[in-house]
Amino acid sequence: MKLFKQIYWLINPLLIVVFMLITENFFEIDEIVISTSIAVILAYILSPRVKVVEKQHGAEEQIKWLLFKKVFINKI
Repeated sequence: MKLFKQIYWLINPLLIVVFMLITENFFEIDEIVISTSIAVILAYILSPRVKVVEKQHGAEEQIKWLLFKKVFINKI
């Protein structure tokens, strides 16, 4: 999970690329605007959410993901 805490910001662009490839190849959507909008919406829904929380000992990032129930804490 240390790797996830370090590169969570890369998940959204990777999901966009994956969904773009899926919509263009498997569903054969040739309109770039439609395939891009579908890919961006799906990537936004499935990407992790980052919330900065101020605690007594300092600020920390809480990373929540739709697929996990656990909240990952990344100290700033």
